[in-house]
Amino acid sequence: MFRRDPSALALERVSALLGRDLTALRPLLRLAMAQGGLLAVSRAGSPLILPFGGVPETAAFELASVTKPFTAALAGALVQARRLDWEAPLRNLGGPLKPLPRSLTPHSLATHTAGLPMHPARTALTTFTSYHDPYGTLSVQAALASATRWANPRQAGRFLYSNLGMGVLALACAQAAGESLSAAGYERALRTWVTGPLGLQHTGLLPLAPVVTPAGWLGPGTLTSFGALAGAGGLFGTARDLLTFGEAHLGGRAGRHWTEVHRPAGLPATLTGVAPGWMVSGPARWHDGVARGTRSGLGFHPDRGVVVALLLRGGVPLWGARGAGPLLLQALLGVGRAAAPTLPRQG
Repeated sequence: MFRRDPSALALERVSALLGRDLTALRPLLRLAMAQGGLLAVSRAGSPLILPFGGVPETAAFELASVTKPFTAALAGALVQARRLDWEAPLRNLGGPLKPLPRSLTPHSLATHTAGLPMHPARTALTTFTSYHDPYGTLSVQAALASATRWANPRQAGRFLYSNLGMGVLALACAQAAGESLSAAGYERALRTWVTGPLGLQHTGLLPLAPVVTPAGWLGPGTLTSFGALAGAGGLFGTARDLLTFGEAHLGGRAGRHWTEVHRPAGLPATLTGVAPGWMVSGPARWHDGVARGTRSGLGFHPDRGVVVALLLRGGVPLWGARGAGPLLLQALLGVGRAAAPTLPRQG
């Protein structure tokens, strides 16, 4: 007797939960899960976590840029507590932040419209000399100095994706929360204002559950470091924590900052907008991340009450299978060119 394709079986279960025929996504799911991973979905608070390739359901992964929605949620909580103002320059917080340009506000950094480059200039070298630790030698002072030097006021207001910008925002959030201006201060603030209140017990800057080691020909088994820019991509987390975090947005417990959609100049044609911490495709909010040997994705569809999380082994090469993660994430959310149709309602 032949064993049925695990991808087909998984999509049958996901289709039943989400009420949409997703069986056509089998080739995409097989490509995304070629080296194993976790597919997690929830609808109206009912979760489903499906492992592939022997990856444990409770395993932690590098979240990479899926860290950014957490940083935006922290900023939103601090705004709600009147410790930050979305539109006020970070320099108003004083101290080491005082030299920053006025264009650097929580909102501009969270929406990638502050006119900052993607990386500090030195990363052009350290990406090659320290492949798994490109930001590791960057101090907090150097990160702030880089943001001060390279902010381009002529680009302010245009979409320009920036790890540097989100990392600086995280540092500012730490200071606004009364913590030290450091990655450790960011983590303490995140625990106090976001992950603690939401009950996310396995999300942090160190793996709080057994971590899935990266796969890939450029240094398999080596985890990525974000150093001073940890708020841009340094978190680890589990599939269940990601589902809980997404559901908290739907229920309002993670704030309402994500409801404010902006369409700045320079926005990629694949997006319909950007919200603080999130890419926007139609009604869906999502973000993906690529570490040196793992990939991640998280999104939610507020109209359908659906949350989708992907944690995948394998992040290299930079073509082909790398694109399968974002495509699969959007298709499961019901947006993008690979989206599947809605099934007729059952009686």
